[in-house]
Amino acid sequence: MTNPLPRIVVLLSGSGTNLQALIDAQARAQLGGEIVAVISNRPAVLGLERAQKAGIETRTLDHTTFDSRAAFDTALMQQIDAFQPDLVVLAGFMRILTPAFTEHYLGKMLNIHPSLLPKYQGLHTHQRALEAGDDCHGVTVHFVTAELDGGPAAIQAVVAIEPDDTPESLAKRVQVQEHIIYPMAVNWFAQGRLSYRDGKAWLDAAPLGAEGYQIDSRR
Repeated sequence: MTNPLPRIVVLLSGSGTNLQALIDAQARAQLGGEIVAVISNRPAVLGLERAQKAGIETRTLDHTTFDSRAAFDTALMQQIDAFQPDLVVLAGFMRILTPAFTEHYLGKMLNIHPSLLPKYQGLHTHQRALEAGDDCHGVTVHFVTAELDGGPAAIQAVVAIEPDDTPESLAKRVQVQEHIIYPMAVNWFAQGRLSYRDGKAWLDAAPLGAEGYQIDSRR
């Protein structure tokens, strides 16, 4: 009797391009787990349509109908836990999560952020990298902790900043790498290779450094 695949719940707020990358990896049997549900805090977004097209169960929990962040997070935890996930994946989920929420899923929740963390936590990362005169930029998959975009990195992809880059052109090249490294990180977790321990990300039983496992697309 084969073991069931690890169960994955994806949270999103928008178009769901990273969700699509995960769905595509699952279709190629390269995700290592099964996406059992997609939950959005915004109704009628494209990400929900992508999930439905793939035959994945969807839920909408509109944050605007709750009178506090804590009340929304409590309801969201109930929705997630009904699917008994082994991993929660944030794929463009545009909510700041309460410490109670992040503690509940500590070590089993991943996020993707469009910068080389710890640089440029928060928003407008591409613009900030250009304004700083950086010669490279990128994207990080990290474990979620109570600190916004502050959890330990699992994997990063580095992209070159070109002299004529705009925030939009840079974002497009970063997004290509997002769609490569997010399925990789989820697959590592599903295989038991990637874990969270002692406040660090571990890969193949060894602690990763501050940048996590790094892929340099400039080479």
